[in-house]
Amino acid sequence: MWDLFKAELQRFRFWCLAYASLHLLILGFLTRVVDLAQQPLLVYRSIAAVYALSGLLFGLYQLGNYRRSNTWLQLLHRPLPHWRIAVALAAASVLLLLIAVALPVLVIAIWQKTMTARVVDLRHWLLPVSAILIATSAYLAAGYAVLGGRRFAISGLILLGLLLASDAAGFGALLIQLLALLWLAALLMLAFKPDLSASPRSPLALIAVALPLQMAIYCALVMVCFGVELLWIMQGSHPNNSTPPAGGFVEANKAAPADLLSAGLAVSARSEAALWQEQIALSEVFQVFREFERLPQRHSLSNLSPMEFDDNERGERWVFSHDRMRFRGYRLSDGKGVGEMGATTANAEFTTPALPIGSLPGFAKDDALLMTANGLYQYQARSRTTLPRFQLPSAERFAATPSLVGESIAILSDRALYIVDGRSVSENEDLIAPRLSIPLPGAIGNLTRIDLIELVDGYLISFTYTSTAHNARVDPYQEIVQVHDDGATEPVARRVLAMDYPTWHRYELWWLSPAMHSLYQGATQLFVADSPLLRIDKPAVPLSMRWLAATLAVLSMSLVLLLSRGLVLTRSRRLAWAAAAALIGLPALISFWLLHGGKERG
Repeated sequence: MWDLFKAELQRFRFWCLAYASLHLLILGFLTRVVDLAQQPLLVYRSIAAVYALSGLLFGLYQLGNYRRSNTWLQLLHRPLPHWRIAVALAAASVLLLLIAVALPVLVIAIWQKTMTARVVDLRHWLLPVSAILIATSAYLAAGYAVLGGRRFAISGLILLGLLLASDAAGFGALLIQLLALLWLAALLMLAFKPDLSASPRSPLALIAVALPLQMAIYCALVMVCFGVELLWIMQGSHPNNSTPPAGGFVEANKAAPADLLSAGLAVSARSEAALWQEQIALSEVFQVFREFERLPQRHSLSNLSPMEFDDNERGERWVFSHDRMRFRGYRLSDGKGVGEMGATTANAEFTTPALPIGSLPGFAKDDALLMTANGLYQYQARSRTTLPRFQLPSAERFAATPSLVGESIAILSDRALYIVDGRSVSENEDLIAPRLSIPLPGAIGNLTRIDLIELVDGYLISFTYTSTAHNARVDPYQEIVQVHDDGATEPVARRVLAMDYPTWHRYELWWLSPAMHSLYQGATQLFVADSPLLRIDKPAVPLSMRWLAATLAVLSMSLVLLLSRGLVLTRSRRLAWAAAAALIGLPALISFWLLHGGKERG
């Protein structure tokens, strides 16, 4: 085993060192140009994709060569159990990937920590760990695709897809990556056997192989439905690329602000509706959009956007530190540190990560607006301090950056729309109290847009709830309210919007397999903290879709029982597959055919 481990290291040592050197050279160049620790999410995902591709190609090449019939027999014809041979090869490969992928990332982090004043937090020290977990998972997925059954082994890639689809952050993301790695390692061990075409025998092994396969089949069925939608788009009658049906949610999404307000008022019984229609044509209509689904989380491995801002007058850059929960500054001219800056003049820790989001009218030059989960702060360049300017109730979270509404400022949270007097931003440095607080009529996760005009007494506000309507996560509607200057709110109109899509299309993620749909949602939300910004008002599944799912389940179970009659399977396994088909539906039926079809016939 040890000799095989050493031989594998010697076999790839040159390519490993060449990759590591090139990797270090590229990272070194990039870190001289930008701060790699403060890049947006897209950059992190692009780099992770390169690591995953490297692991995939290495696994395909290494184990693809061993899979040749004579080479495979020679490899296994050793006085060692098969699992020990697999461990030797995998351990050598992990060490090679560690040197090629993780070590250069660690070297750059050490350089940045010791030789610069840039921020290097715990989350940045975890990036090499994440890199090796991703690369190793990809290597194992490639190995399983090569050595597993040709009809189903590519399904291991679905566990790599989980790394992309998961909403976990920080240590939760590392746990997801570790779980995927362990599952893929188990799959590779199961595939590492003399007869590469043999199906798993033990129930536990069968479950380990079948679950990723069924999830992969479910995703493939979803892609087939997406292909049908592409044909619909090409045909030219799809609501999104044709003239939207009148009164539907697609029309509401695309409508000009004045047109949308007018359409909502058309169903109003208020006597003032006609006057408001005329006023809309003459007034400026302001818009507020929901921007965030999640806010920055402490120790997250990546950034929603760079957590830094520049003070151009002083030539300084301030970067938020998750470890210190304060901003740390350094001079752009020579990179020397200029100290820390916390919340308020007391230099206290921010309660949650603070995200720089630009400025506001009335701010002095080089002042910046900082946003935590429920507080806004003003960085004051002249005093190099931060002042609290606006505070949400403790249970609320910002859903968007502040936006201008005439001479006022609109601030959207997950529960209310706040109107703040714009003059208060420049006239004093105190905490600003909202002039108006308008409760949202629906869940923030369904909100698409807010359109409003100023009235002589207050505002006329339209809330449009169409987000996620295409996948049946809201019954779309538009609600218009009048808000008086004293804060009183009166309902004006509620317009139910048409669905635009057929029911089967809106619920296709569900009826294809309710069990797989629930498993997918559970897997992507594993180790994820609840976000109030994702709260939705989800309608019940229609009875017709329940009948469709039940029909597919019964059909799948019947076909499994029919197909299994000619196979050499125990009665208990045949019944177990039938039960799985009844519970899971089409993915279980197709996975049964891929795992057992055409083999083991009596």
